[in-house]
Amino acid sequence: MRIADLYIRVSTDEQAEKGYSQRDQEERLTRYCEFNNITVRKVIYEDHSAKTFNRPTWGLLLADLRKNKGRLTDLVLFTKWDRFSRNAGDAYNMISVLRNLGIEPQAIEQPLDLSIPENKLMLAIYLSTPEVENDRRALNVINGMRKAKKEGRWMSTAPVGYRNITTEDGRKLIVPKEPQASLIKYAFEKITTGMFSTEQIWKVSKANGLKSGKNNFLVAMRNPVYCGKLFIPKYKDEESQLVKGIHEPLISEKLFYEVQDVMDGRKKKQATKVFSLEELPLRGFLYCSKCTRMLTGSASKGRNRYYYYYHCSSSCGCRYKAEDVNNAILKDLKSLVPKAGMAEVCAKTVNEMYHSEFSNKGDSKKEIISKIDALNNKIKTARELLLSGDLDGADYKAVKIECEDQITTLENKLFDASSPKINIENQLKDAVNVLLNLDLLYKNGTVAIKREIIGSIFPEKLSFDGTQHRTTRVNEVVSIICMTSNELGSKKKRANDLSKCLPALVGHDGLEPFPTFNRGR
Repeated sequence: MRIADLYIRVSTDEQAEKGYSQRDQEERLTRYCEFNNITVRKVIYEDHSAKTFNRPTWGLLLADLRKNKGRLTDLVLFTKWDRFSRNAGDAYNMISVLRNLGIEPQAIEQPLDLSIPENKLMLAIYLSTPEVENDRRALNVINGMRKAKKEGRWMSTAPVGYRNITTEDGRKLIVPKEPQASLIKYAFEKITTGMFSTEQIWKVSKANGLKSGKNNFLVAMRNPVYCGKLFIPKYKDEESQLVKGIHEPLISEKLFYEVQDVMDGRKKKQATKVFSLEELPLRGFLYCSKCTRMLTGSASKGRNRYYYYYHCSSSCGCRYKAEDVNNAILKDLKSLVPKAGMAEVCAKTVNEMYHSEFSNKGDSKKEIISKIDALNNKIKTARELLLSGDLDGADYKAVKIECEDQITTLENKLFDASSPKINIENQLKDAVNVLLNLDLLYKNGTVAIKREIIGSIFPEKLSFDGTQHRTTRVNEVVSIICMTSNELGSKKKRANDLSKCLPALVGHDGLEPFPTFNRGR
């Protein structure tokens, strides 16, 4: 008596669309075995696609048959060949594997004696028909999805910051989902500043509630869906393209492409800011006094609370209590506060020097425009002489180049002349207010304000020796004012020294103006 394993396969889609059921297949296979006096060893149920043989239950069956080669069963029965496979190549290969194990695969409703060569033609038809059906369905799906994308519809699970909805008329859309949408917009805005790394921005966004892993976050920052565009990949003779989506964008196209420039390195980045704890505001500003490496900071858990330290990451053993280091920098800032009345004297001197140095320099806007017109007329005259034959080509080219160079210089001057005048009085007032309250601003400020103050006052890194901080350079403006406060030098010398620092104070020569801080008391 022959022994058979019954293989019953139906995918979820087939069961929903065509009404295939496992019970119906089992009844037909069992009836066939009873009629043909075949013993059923086991019934195998599979709920998986037949596109490949990478199916969980089939894998277990094949492993069992290989382990007990030729001792368990003679047949593997199924209702039709499309229950066995919908890929002709894979099917022929699996038939060969089973026959090498001494097992014959057979479809009871499409029986074939494969020992007869001509029957292999029928087998090819039985196997290729479902494969063609699968390929046609896949092609229809691809074309349908591309058409929908070209119409601006998002065709899959909504990206982070959006959610899928179905409108009353049955249309499927994606709409912003808060607070995720606001967090995504925040991330784009922060990246375009170039001040923070994408990892830092992801960590802050995640801490605020963003539901996205790091890799998915990086993919999202590259996704044009957030600026209202959909990417359609290249297909056959169609080139890839971007189309306008029907969903609501979270950001502008300008912001999206600025972010791409930053992430691709095409936009100049500012120095990346370091996030620091409230107890460790100087992290990133301190060098190790022993090995010159940058000090980091961490907390150590005590019996009742955490204790914070600045320490070196090397084996030099450099380690200082954060409280001592922070108190020392506050003491240093107090020493920079001018004596009563001296800051106002310095501000008055700078104001006088500024007006004498910058106010009356250069031509007026009207004079510059007049000079540009004269140079353009000179080029026009030279062109007329060239056309009349009174001037050769080389001389005309020399005149034209010389005039255009002068015009470029004058246009730059015209831009400067058209720029609004600096309100030096207000800037000086802010600068004086900052200097007079420097220690209090630092003591009562947030971590960000503290770090901004330290970065502005001390351009070079600091070194702490256990008692005091040392640095090679202090902000030049602050240094001169402190010298004035200590009554070093004559009034004329102080004025000359301050005039040298004037560009740094009022924003000339590419230097940043002396910073003003929020008075966070």
